[in-house]
Amino acid sequence: MKFMLTWVLHPDKRVEAMTGFSKMTPADDDADTGPGVSLIGRWHNIAEGSGVAICESDSADAVYRWSLNWIPVLDLKVETVLDDEETRAVIGDAFGG
Repeated sequence: MKFMLTWVLHPDKRVEAMTGFSKMTPADDDADTGPGVSLIGRWHNIAEGSGVAICESDSADAVYRWSLNWIPVLDLKVETVLDDEETRAVIGDAFGG
């Protein structure tokens, strides 16, 4: 399954979160996401202190465990999403396409 995570940094934690994130290495990213989660991509709106990430996992639990690392400094929303191919299959099945 693919998941979309959207976030907004807590205003009083913005500098702390950005400073910590800026020091992370690729190895830190791997440790942060934890086992069972593959990060596809992450995009940031630095001016607003918000962003979005897309990841893939067979386990919603693993995605939520990852999200717990960040809740002290941001509000986070996790949603399941489908790519184009998956969406076409679902729509085709539903509407006989």
